[in-house]
Amino acid sequence: MEIDRAPERLRTLPSWLLAQSSNLVRRFVSAELAALDVGRGHYALLACLDEFGPLSQADLGAHAGLDRGDVVRHVDGLAAAGLIARSVDPTDRRRNIITLTDLGRRRLRELDTALARAQDDALARLTPDERQQLVTLLRRLLDPPGPASVIAKDSVSTESPNPSRS
Repeated sequence: MEIDRAPERLRTLPSWLLAQSSNLVRRFVSAELAALDVGRGHYALLACLDEFGPLSQADLGAHAGLDRGDVVRHVDGLAAAGLIARSVDPTDRRRNIITLTDLGRRRLRELDTALARAQDDALARLTPDERQQLVTLLRRLLDPPGPASVIAKDSVSTESPNPSRS
């Protein structure tokens, strides 16, 4: 997208700029992962298992921010490729526990390298300090709201702006 072609009112909206930036980065990431025959969801699940250890499918999806149906589809593909192992939870036979295999760990390292390339390409216009600042700001946007936002939300008046309508 050529940002100069967009109306000025769009070019000043953080929400629009974030969406356009997301589309740009997604293209770089998708291209790198597609070259390795993997999708973003696969990477997210492998990364979660590497960091958090064995998880139920439900917990795995919650950590990765993926829908249950997508988790099942991705888990099936990852298990078929030998990147994860599925076993019945001994404390609740209705649940599956998903574990990262050694092959999955090796594959995750390859994917980490590919994603680092995608990040470098997508963010080439930013200095390392600007990239870190971007990550800091985005994490602040996405972090769970704290007491300050609760106070700000509570201070918004719910009364009718026109007293004659009350």
